[in-house]
Amino acid sequence: MFVAQLGPANAAAFQALRLRGLAECPTAFASSYEEECDIPIAKVAERLAPRVDGAILGAFKQHELVGVVGLQRETPRKLSHKATLWGMYVAVDARKNGVGRALVSHALAYADSQLQVRYVNLGVNALNVAALSLYEGHGFARIGFEPCFMLVDGEPQDEIHMALALEHAVLRQSKGL
Repeated sequence: MFVAQLGPANAAAFQALRLRGLAECPTAFASSYEEECDIPIAKVAERLAPRVDGAILGAFKQHELVGVVGLQRETPRKLSHKATLWGMYVAVDARKNGVGRALVSHALAYADSQLQVRYVNLGVNALNVAALSLYEGHGFARIGFEPCFMLVDGEPQDEIHMALALEHAVLRQSKGL
């Protein structure tokens, strides 16, 4: 398995995996399958074009895209020391093989070396125990709770807000933790 930054050439594979995630795990994403299923591949390719303020990373098993995660720096100047980790999804058949761990590790390294931000924030469904464990294993701390963050089929979904100070992540990695 390897992790790489996705580009326009990965648009079809990214869109297929993204739609699969939206359909399989509707409570994990603020967007929905219905909102994204008709987005043209050309538009997806534009979104995957290299940018200075973020990236979408993909995990590949051989040549098959099996996981994705996005990273986006905040736009306002006063907030540009922070980035948001978003859109994390690993295909069901690729889980429990270190794919999620590799994606988060690469995203944090990208945030540090390329975006040069101090903090990475994320939101995760309060019932997603596996994701909470993954993020806490990388040093993310729970910093807030938002009840009824979104409604999925009329059911309220709570969200836990998490943050990581990158200097702590860099120290943990240098110590092999």
